[in-house]
Amino acid sequence: MLIGELAQRAGTTSRTLRYYETHGLLQAGRSANGYRTYDESELRVVREIRSLLAIGFGLTDIRPFVDCLREGHATGDACPDSVAALRRKLAEVDACMAELAEVRQQLQAQVAQATSGRQDQGAQATAGRWEDPCTR
Repeated sequence: MLIGELAQRAGTTSRTLRYYETHGLLQAGRSANGYRTYDESELRVVREIRSLLAIGFGLTDIRPFVDCLREGHATGDACPDSVAALRRKLAEVDACMAELAEVRQQLQAQVAQATSGRQDQGAQATAGRWEDPCTR
């Protein structure tokens, strides 16, 4: 199939496919007139790439999944290198979540401190006029 057809079937653009090809993730043949041609299997590769990009993988991290598909496996995560990439990404996500949990705790403490001060002031100046919009 030609690049335009692959792009349409994969839900992407020809430019994106050429970008994947420059990174060695797609394999294109050439017709007599120089047009890029792709096997049906490349559609599966593009779908794998796009699904991994959607969950935060970079193009360099995707290579083991593509290689696994090219080795004939039914899925790109069936090979040891792919599993290792998944574990690295999971560790990265866990670290981000821990950092975000810490930030969340700090924000909660600041909100609690800020609202307790306002409630005390509000109770003294204008009894009950200030309300926390989240607790209404």
